[in-house]
Amino acid sequence: MNKIELKPASVFEQFAKINEIPRPSKHEEKMIAYLKQWGESRGLDTKVDETGNVIIRKPATKGYEGRKTVILQSHMDMVCDKLVDVEFDFDNDPIKTYVDGEWLTAEGTTLGADDGIGCAIELALLDADDIEHGPIECVFTRDEETGLTGAEGMKSDFMTGDYLINLDSEDEGEIFVSCAGGRNTQAKFNIRREEAPKGLFFMRAQLKGLLGGHSGDDINKKRANAIKILSRFLYQEMKKYEGIRLAQFHSGKLHNAIPRDGYFVIAVPNDTKENVKADWNIFASDVQDEFHVTDPEMVFTMESADAEPVIEAQVAQNFVRALQAVDNGIYAICQDEALGGMVETSSNIASVHTLDSEITILSSQRSNVMSNLDNMCNTIVATFELAGAEAHTSDGYPAWKMRPESKLTDVVVETYKELFGKAPTVRGIHAGLECGLFSERYPNLDMVSFGPTLRAVHTPDERLHIPTVDMVWRHLLLILKRI
Repeated sequence: MNKIELKPASVFEQFAKINEIPRPSKHEEKMIAYLKQWGESRGLDTKVDETGNVIIRKPATKGYEGRKTVILQSHMDMVCDKLVDVEFDFDNDPIKTYVDGEWLTAEGTTLGADDGIGCAIELALLDADDIEHGPIECVFTRDEETGLTGAEGMKSDFMTGDYLINLDSEDEGEIFVSCAGGRNTQAKFNIRREEAPKGLFFMRAQLKGLLGGHSGDDINKKRANAIKILSRFLYQEMKKYEGIRLAQFHSGKLHNAIPRDGYFVIAVPNDTKENVKADWNIFASDVQDEFHVTDPEMVFTMESADAEPVIEAQVAQNFVRALQAVDNGIYAICQDEALGGMVETSSNIASVHTLDSEITILSSQRSNVMSNLDNMCNTIVATFELAGAEAHTSDGYPAWKMRPESKLTDVVVETYKELFGKAPTVRGIHAGLECGLFSERYPNLDMVSFGPTLRAVHTPDERLHIPTVDMVWRHLLLILKRI
């Protein structure tokens, strides 16, 4: 079968170059330098602010000088995740991509199309000499994925445009006009380790193969969370048998990803080890049946392990109880009919790691209603505090409220109809977008967000639907001509 054509070629050429540049969140220095050199080498007005955001300005083409300025915005960093058996250094290695039917994906790692494809569209537009447009400002923010610190640190005079198109959405044909606000909640159990009592058998249980996904955009898909699954078994067994001791629990990496794998190490009395193994097999079968639609490839394994110090019993029990009890998934659905039954409030237990003297837990809360975001965060904090942990919530980022009358939305919708013969879907998104922070700093800025279709973002299964890149490109060019 012939491979699908990568078009527009200019966009995919820029994307290939971007994927040669390491750009993990908080370590985007090489990408910042690349963008600065790229803009200056073409004689374009290029600036880098104190935070590391980059802006490249391009004047209007002939006949469009009187148009209002349009800002195109994407973030330069990427989520760095890989399959457990893949060797890859995100600080130095280029992303290796390949075409799979109509999709572009990567070899065992995240693809970086979130939001490298948005950056590529901007660079292709800046590099073109055959496109009609008014003045444009192409903005590349840093550290969107782990804190939105680029948008947070941007001063109110960095961008000067009247309209902003955010190129960080993942469903072609959907125009986003609002987004959720979010915060992270961290909890910590202080622990002491001790030698395991005699007569215990050590076992390592692992879960992998879950789909995971974006903790905002995919939370409504009801996929399994590895942390919740593993802690569920531990709670069950600790209730059933006395003397089970916990040594290790590790799962998850990023605050905005649903954990897709993990493991724990426990020590069980010799006379119950066969029962625990049997329980694990029954549990695995039950959970696989429970999630047979959303997570059909999950794999459960259990094997013997080397002896090691264990966590003091009471703290370990409190920790397991807290993970069993803590809220995870959808908490509320939007009441506003204009948002079409979108998730309003949710929480995701994102990572758990046992260290020598502490257990760290990271979770992410989101809501379009800031009072309910407060409530959700308080619920998570209270759960861990009841179990004896220290817990606190970060400042986070605000929601982006839908603009009742938006000239930009009108143009975006009408041009989409003209090109494709159908109306796009106009809606909100449960994921966080930098538009929420922009709306605070630039209250008069008229904004929308759209982009080509991506799937399984924030996971090694991330893929980009190639035909939709050309659709977004054509749509964007017509918007710039008509705005």
